[in-house]
Parts: sequence; C-alpha cells; structure tokens
Amino acid sequence: MAVVAACMGFSALSIDLALPAFADIRSEFGLAADSSSVSSLITMYFLGLAAGQVVFGPMSDRFGRKPILCVGFSVCAIGAFGAALAPSLAGVYACRVLWGVGAAAPRSVAMAMVRDTQQGKDMARTMSMAMAVFLIVPILAPTAGELMLLISPWRIVFVVPGVAALAIMAWIMRRLPETLAVEHRRSVSPKSLLSALGQVLRNRQTAGLGLAIAFLFGAMTTFIGSAELLVGDVFDRSAMFALLFGLVGCVLGAAALLNARLVMRYGVDTMLKFGSLYVVVAGVAMFAVSRVNDGAPPLWMFWTSVICFMPGVSMLTPNCNSAAMVPLPHVAGMASAVLGAVSIAGGAVLGSVADNAFDGTVGPFATHALIYAVLGSLSINVLAHKRRTVDAASVEPVVEPVGVI
Repeated sequence: MAVVAACMGFSALSIDLALPAFADIRSEFGLAADSSSVSSLITMYFLGLAAGQVVFGPMSDRFGRKPILCVGFSVCAIGAFGAALAPSLAGVYACRVLWGVGAAAPRSVAMAMVRDTQQGKDMARTMSMAMAVFLIVPILAPTAGELMLLISPWRIVFVVPGVAALAIMAWIMRRLPETLAVEHRRSVSPKSLLSALGQVLRNRQTAGLGLAIAFLFGAMTTFIGSAELLVGDVFDRSAMFALLFGLVGCVLGAAALLNARLVMRYGVDTMLKFGSLYVVVAGVAMFAVSRVNDGAPPLWMFWTSVICFMPGVSMLTPNCNSAAMVPLPHVAGMASAVLGAVSIAGGAVLGSVADNAFDGTVGPFATHALIYAVLGSLSINVLAHKRRTVDAASVEPVVEPVGVI
C-alpha cells in the first residue's frame, strides 16, 4: 500500500507542484500573460505517461514489477532535471514528455501490483486509498510550489520532483518485495504480446470501463489545466489560487477516502451506479451556474458547484479501475498498460480541447466537464452494462502464462 501511494503521490507532485510557476514560465519565454500554451506542460506530461505504459506494463509481466519501477523512476529523474535545465519552452516540452514516459512505470505497475495481491472489494478499497493520496498531494503541492518560488527561480519546481524520484527508487530497491511470481511471468514475444492485447481489447467490461476512465480523466485534466486561468482571469483572484485549488483537492481526497469505506459496505457495482448518476446531476448543476451573469458568476457560487462536481470523479475512477481489472488477472500488466494509455491519452486530449476553448468565462470548462461526465456515465451503464461483479470473492480462472523468453 505504501509503495502504491508513493507512486500515485509522485504523479500528482509532478503535475501540481509546477502550477504556481506558470506565470513565471510565461514571462521567461515571452508569452502573453493569458496564454494557455503553458498548460501544454500538463498535456505533454500526460501524453508521455500514456505512451510509456504500453512499454512498461507488458515488460512488468515479463521481468517483474520491482525492476520496472526502478527503471521508470530513473527516467523520471532524467526528464525532471532536463526540464529544469532546458533553455527553451520546446525543450521543457520534450523533457516533460520524457518525464511522463518514466512516470508510466509507477502508474501502470502500481495497478498491476494491486491486482497481483488483491481482488474484489479489497482491491477497490486499496485503489481508493491510493487515489486519495493522488488527490491529497494537490492540496499541498501548489502551496509548496509558491513557497519555493519565494526563495528560488521557477526551475526549482522541476528539480524537487527529480530528487523525489531518486529517493523513491532507492526506497523501492531496499524495501519492496516482488509481487509477481516467476511462474506467472509471460513472454514478450510478439505472439504473446498480441495475445495479451487481444484479451484486453475483446473484454467488454475492461474496454467499456477504460473508456469511462478516459472521460473522467478528461474532466479532471480540464479542471487542472483551466483552474489557474479561471481563478486569475475570470475572477481576478490570482492570490487565492493555491487556497481554492487546495480546497478542491481536499474535497477530492476526502471523497476518495469516503469511497474506500462505502465500497466495502455497498460493493463496487452499487457505487458505480450511484457515482455515474451523481456526476451527471452535479455536472448539470455546474453548467447551470456557469450561465449566470454571462459566464462570470460569483466566485463562491461557481466554486461551490465545482466542489460538488469533482468528488464524483474521484469516487468513480478507482471503482472503474478495479472493475476493469477484474476479468484479466493473468495479463494484469498489459491490462493496466492499455487502461492507462487509453484513459490518460484520451483524458489529456480531452482536457487540452477544453483548455483551448477558454474564452474568458467559465462556460467552456463547465460545458466540457458536463459532456465528459455524460459520456463517462454512458460508458459505464451501456458499454460495460453486463459486467462481471467485482464484489464476489471467488477465485477467477487464470490462463497459463506463455513460456518466458
């Protein structure tokens, strides 16, 4: 659990620590004060994160989880230090992609490790706890970033995650036991990889819930990418950004922790049905608020609607992940990789679309968030409607692994 939490927390740190430095980055590279180009630092990271998973996930099925984690954190450190030294915005973009590629290892391997050791409600609970860490870190990261900027140039927000990556890698090398038994390892031959990929793509439950995660992640990245402009440009409250962003992060983390308790009582299937309805209703309410005063409602009113909407995303996501992984314990690395790649790449693109639609009001954010919530709900309740229950504790049949090369 501690390693899974560290993996998820590192991803959040890599994203949110840099948010307060966006204004300094714009100034450094001669961008307009309201330019959304800096938001691409988030998109580039997510695209690297998506691409790297199709490599690290299957490799962890062959070589085990621990060595792949160490390789991934090493690449993270190289990307982070490279971004800190890059002389141009294009160089920072490139290093962020590399950074994201490295971060794909802890992202995909963490999910596979949970699937190696747990099932049913316990798996959903662990993923909810890990999600809580992922969401609690943003409460602290922007404030920590602002404090760093008081004593150091903006590049410090890239140096610190690089140091953190090396520290976590050292901890893993000393303390983490391997969770994938040798007899369960799979070949990385093209035939074996295509077989594993086919099993993932043909499974309606995994594919449908993976698509749902992509839409939910799109809503999350839309908020992350738009938050600074919403607070600073629409409401002219830049000084309150860390407080407001942290408030949402606090509510998101609390919702994930609440989900960890509720899922043990009511089960994953019930929580999926409730959560998919909740995000649509809350999204409609947020959209209605966004139409007040021509897209510039009172800050308290709009931020309250955001605080009501976003917890639905943080409660649904770990439940979707758990249910999507259930049918495929024998190819957990590949399943985690495909889920991560599709959801993160799709979510990054969806978030970028919403960010680029910014028009000085809260309208584009609320509209896109509602659309993504509706599409995510449809994916859960239509595409993955006849899903196998996650709540049963029965032992699933395991396909014999292909001979290892």
